[in-house]
Amino acid sequence: MMASVTAKMSPLNQRRIANFRSNKRGYWSLWLFSILFVLSLFAEFIANDDPLIVSYQGDLYFPVATEYTELTFGGEFESPADFKDPYIQDLIHNQGEGWIVWPLIRYSYNTINYDLPVPAPSPPSLENPLGTDDQARDVLARVIYGFRISILFAVVLTIASSIIGVIAGAVQGYYGGKVDLIFQRFIEIWSGLPVLFLLIILASIVEPNFWWLLGIMLLFSWMQLVDVVRAEFLRGRNLEYVRAARALGLDNRMIMFRHILPNAMVATLTFMPFIFNGSLVTLTALDFLGFGLPPGSPSLGELVAQGKTNLHAPWLGITAFMTLSIMLTLLIFIGEAVRDAFDPRKVS
Repeated sequence: MMASVTAKMSPLNQRRIANFRSNKRGYWSLWLFSILFVLSLFAEFIANDDPLIVSYQGDLYFPVATEYTELTFGGEFESPADFKDPYIQDLIHNQGEGWIVWPLIRYSYNTINYDLPVPAPSPPSLENPLGTDDQARDVLARVIYGFRISILFAVVLTIASSIIGVIAGAVQGYYGGKVDLIFQRFIEIWSGLPVLFLLIILASIVEPNFWWLLGIMLLFSWMQLVDVVRAEFLRGRNLEYVRAARALGLDNRMIMFRHILPNAMVATLTFMPFIFNGSLVTLTALDFLGFGLPPGSPSLGELVAQGKTNLHAPWLGITAFMTLSIMLTLLIFIGEAVRDAFDPRKVS
């Protein structure tokens, strides 16, 4: 199927795909990163304190997707069923003649392990493969959930900032003159602001959540692509086919986004993986400083802060370092492969 899809592409896109695949480091990094990301999307089915399936008196229940009370399984209260409670497990196994299918990791990102043999943070064990943090939460579960929220945050931020940056750069480069001059002066002032300090100040005024923090970072991240797109439009607006389209009466919007933008997208796509990396690093830095996602959220930056605070628990710092190193290294390798794939000087 892959071969048939590739055969339908233009020779230029076939060459780009061949160049990307010839970069073995980037190609296999993409596969590994994709597998990790897809697995993290199903984090609730991998790490959760609720069972995947419960059989009770011949009926099947799915606590991972629906909340059930104790009364459902013969208990005495209407409170949510705690399936880790030996009392509930006894009701299911004995009274209900049923069974329980647990996830691979029996802890969610916010589950507290009250049965630790030593004070938290506890070292790695069979029950907690990467140990627990200083609040007795499973580190592996928090890494899985934190990886997912970091990647999703960076994806949304990269796409949104790229759209705004491409539009701003296109308007500047195509119209030029006073429009370009005013935009450039504004960007010079805006880009000169101390971004991290402003993010910290804004985050300290209002308690940030995922979308609020995304909006704040979007205010400053859209400028990264403006110069690249502006340069392509400044060059492209004077080409012969653009002049011909203008002479035929096509409106400016049609010329910009149908005739010039496809050429500008080559440079844009080569920069996007590095913008993605920058978004991850910024979010991690804010979480590390305590100005990122709300307290209790699964955060890689918060794990780094715990490693710094609990030097007597080296598994926290090592886990944070390895997670961030592997994630950023894979993304850098993918970015380099994308850059080489769009390089017109490379012929496979």
